[in-house]
Amino acid sequence: MEKMSTSLSQRQLPVRKEKSEESRGKTVKIWAHRGCSQRYPENTLLAFEKAMEIQGLEGIELDIQLTKDGHMVVIHDERVDRTTEGTGFVKDFRLKELKKLHIYAGENAAQEIPTIEEAIDLLMPRLKQGEGIRLNIELKNSVCPYLGMEEKIVELVHKKGIEQWVVYSSFYALSLERVRKLDPLAEIGVLDGRVSDCLYKLKGLGADALHPSWRGMDLPPDRLKGYTVRAYLSGHLYPEKPTGARLDLDMLEKQGITDVFLNEPEVYLG
Repeated sequence: MEKMSTSLSQRQLPVRKEKSEESRGKTVKIWAHRGCSQRYPENTLLAFEKAMEIQGLEGIELDIQLTKDGHMVVIHDERVDRTTEGTGFVKDFRLKELKKLHIYAGENAAQEIPTIEEAIDLLMPRLKQGEGIRLNIELKNSVCPYLGMEEKIVELVHKKGIEQWVVYSSFYALSLERVRKLDPLAEIGVLDGRVSDCLYKLKGLGADALHPSWRGMDLPPDRLKGYTVRAYLSGHLYPEKPTGARLDLDMLEKQGITDVFLNEPEVYLG
């Protein structure tokens, strides 16, 4: 795939109205982590559809891996064991084989592992609205080195015309470096456990945002001024029952966090 040559002036940036204080809830922006993943099966079209219904949501985060026959699919783990009845690595399945696996969805119809194109097509109406949402695509290639993943996803994002709404993130710095070379204007988020490690990687990559664990805020807020800091949470996801628990967003903001990926965004914005 050739390097994207579109200049910033040529790109039409999204016009997005400011969210009201009522819809925002707090100044910390809220993203749906793998969709509404506490109440519905993570990284499924159902979880994304429910997230799309939330007003005031900043965006949706999802994860991609490659199948044996080179298709990009939305799944967090390198193995299918935790979320389906199958067993084995995603990379060892062909797409048609993955599509035969079921993801339990409680009272809802069983879900299947979606392709990234299926997810984008579902989200497209909200991505291109004036008050639309953004999409964080995490490239899950730090364990399994998926050759060509960066070229595939950048090409698809540009084909769909959604590049200005997309953030690419990964724990694997070399992957983000490849994305940057393919699309110099791509927004890059550096993932790591500690914000200090994110900052170290960011300077080497020329990335745009820090994506640490919310428990890994090991730098004083003054060091983070001017940076976008999107913190992620860990914990049990569906089929655990919804907790309804609320984090202290004011406390997160005081630590320098600007955005947070939440499993239950509906608790804050619903």
